[in-house]
Amino acid sequence: MAKRGGFPGGMPGNMNNLMKQAQKMQRQMEETTKELEAKEYTASSGGGAVSVTVSGKKEVTAVKISPEAVDPDDVEMLEDMIMAAVNEAFRQEEEASSSAMAKLTGGLGGGFPF
Repeated sequence: MAKRGGFPGGMPGNMNNLMKQAQKMQRQMEETTKELEAKEYTASSGGGAVSVTVSGKKEVTAVKISPEAVDPDDVEMLEDMIMAAVNEAFRQEEEASSSAMAKLTGGLGGGFPF
């Protein structure tokens, strides 16, 4: 009686190669993630009146506000400039991250087909 399931003698060559490629890609993704987390992205708004730096870990690491941007009668404008700078810095981080991962996965997207 023949055995059910599995392959006699282990995985066939193609499956073994596929597993090796998947492990290599996983290592590359881990390395790329570490590199991206170490980077910083800075954006400014209000003609440079406000600048914000974020890390690849999606944390705000610095906020700089020029004294000229501080108008007690227009706090809303300062809030808008801070928000614009933060959003732009995060957009830069996301773009860099997506681009780096797309290079590794060949554009497979968020998941693997298996």
